[in-house]
Amino acid sequence: MTSLPEKLAAALHSRDRRLIRRRLPQPPSDTLAALDFTSNDYLSLATSPALRTAVLAALAASPKILGSGGSRLLVPSQPHADLEARLCRFFGAEAALLFNSGFDANVGFFSAVPQPGDVVLYDAHIHASVHDGMRLSRLAPDSLLPFPHNSVSDLRLTLSKLLADRENLKMGKASVFVAVESLYSMDGTIAPLTQIAECVEEMLPLGNGYIIVDEAHSTGIYGPKGRGLVADMGLEKRVFARLHTFGKALASSGGEQSRPFGMTIFII
Repeated sequence: MTSLPEKLAAALHSRDRRLIRRRLPQPPSDTLAALDFTSNDYLSLATSPALRTAVLAALAASPKILGSGGSRLLVPSQPHADLEARLCRFFGAEAALLFNSGFDANVGFFSAVPQPGDVVLYDAHIHASVHDGMRLSRLAPDSLLPFPHNSVSDLRLTLSKLLADRENLKMGKASVFVAVESLYSMDGTIAPLTQIAECVEEMLPLGNGYIIVDEAHSTGIYGPKGRGLVADMGLEKRVFARLHTFGKALASSGGEQSRPFGMTIFII
């Protein structure tokens, strides 16, 4: 039997050999002189004196803001409910649900919402948290299908094959979830969201096609008042759910998805 330390050492050696081992970076000795070209603090709000002052003032004026006191399923939380209501108004959504992070939001959505018999089609460059959520779902492996990055033609081809092979999809008795990002952080590409919506609506005219858009890297940057690319393109009512995060441009923590009609879910 191989001991745990030996197994872990072998795993690290394998990552070294494949040049994929990652290490925690050391903080710079002179933080004032350091320039961070990898930060997600796109608007520099994390270092804004005005925002810091406003946050501290809000904390001082809200004695019940710290600590959840327990699970929201057991302990009502008025500050959380108030924020979700405000987010509904801001994003034009019917419902909102707060999560600890965008990672938790994606895992929660994709592990819980798609039901047995449904299919998830996902962009080949989709975030790893979506993969984690899909692995925890109740869908069979052959119901989790990638399509080449930003290729609407390949998405259409995959949908055509699914509709030919699966009568339940054609009859509208099962659903297809299409998972994309609006702005892909690794290469800076923007999804053709309008063409994707047109494709899904054309191929699934019974309304059993649902588009999920991860807006983590477009929140605060694109759209009216930073509402994201879905809002910028006027697609709010054609997208089933949106994920927005507080942890990047908004200089806080948390993640969100929204759905503005029907059975809604809005995750932050």
